[in-house]
Amino acid sequence: MRNKIRRLRRDERGMTFVFVGMGFMAFMAATTLAIDVGMFMTGKSQAQNAADAGALAGAIALGFNDFDDRSSTGPAVTAAISAATANAMMGAPPSVTPADVTFPNDPQGQPTRVAVSVFRTTARLNAIPTLIGPIFGVPTVDIGASATAEASPANSATCVKPFMIPDRWQEPNGAPFDPDTSTFTRYDNHGGLLPAGTRDTYIPAGQPGYTGYTAADKGTVLVIRAGTGNNIEPTMYFSWKMPGEIGADFYRENISGCNSSIISFSPDNPTYMIQEPGNMVGPTSDGIDDLIAKDPGAAWDTGCGCVRGSRFGISPRITPLPLYDPDYYDENKANGRNADFRLANIMGFFIERRSGNQVYGRITPISGLINPNAGPAPAGAFPVAIRLVQ
Repeated sequence: MRNKIRRLRRDERGMTFVFVGMGFMAFMAATTLAIDVGMFMTGKSQAQNAADAGALAGAIALGFNDFDDRSSTGPAVTAAISAATANAMMGAPPSVTPADVTFPNDPQGQPTRVAVSVFRTTARLNAIPTLIGPIFGVPTVDIGASATAEASPANSATCVKPFMIPDRWQEPNGAPFDPDTSTFTRYDNHGGLLPAGTRDTYIPAGQPGYTGYTAADKGTVLVIRAGTGNNIEPTMYFSWKMPGEIGADFYRENISGCNSSIISFSPDNPTYMIQEPGNMVGPTSDGIDDLIAKDPGAAWDTGCGCVRGSRFGISPRITPLPLYDPDYYDENKANGRNADFRLANIMGFFIERRSGNQVYGRITPISGLINPNAGPAPAGAFPVAIRLVQ
């Protein structure tokens, strides 16, 4: 019996099954743990996507809907929450409350930023469950993310249209500015200033008291038509010789299509524009008709103060319109110098329709670009650049 026990003790048959079983268990544990880790990484990525979407949506609403409304029920907060919760984290929406949407200042101290935090945590009662974690006493994990986007003044735009109108000025003695009847008059025939109380005043963007158009004018109707003579009237446009080719065909294509040149404006680096020679009334009308035909269903909705019915994400009929400095033009004209146009701002303009040589449209917010080589965007810049910064 003793010898038999000794033989059994030295017998190694069947040990392979033990090692295989132990290895299989280890393999299963490692595989399951890898699945948990993969889930955590996916959840973190989805959390960041949700935060990014919320921050961008909040910045867009801040820049294009209401820059001053940062309340819990305002467009910036509600848009941020809606966009963030629409991006699921591991099959469920993250938790985002109005308190998770904040408005930090940018490095210049301006309140141009929207920060959004999203959560799937135990404290929010929506933590992400684990697969192998419960064996080690970790049934759930907390995942969150944050992002910050900025709605900052832009100093550049592209697809700018080749007809320019004067920026808005202030009438003397506080008289109301009338787009249909006002005429900019500041200098006499000898180039001197008119008497105080009779001359108009223009304060450019970047200076305190800017008098020009801003996003607060959203929805205002403007009817513009070809300028005649040297009068400076709000609705009179002058044709602009844009960068590139010359001629009526190129001018018309810049209206119906997009001139990809980046047009910048800054007090530190002004842009000057030259009037297109010749009568461009016909090419302007043809270009406007072609542009409207690209998106005929787009229409202004007074309820939301926005364009609806477009077949595009952003209707091509929402165009950047160059605004020239009326003071600079009038002073040069009065002193007998070449009456060049200095770009003062770039306004968003939704083209509604054309009747004869008149173009009907509405002022609307518009996105722009930040050109680091053009100088800082002035306070009062109309276009807004939306970008993630953190």
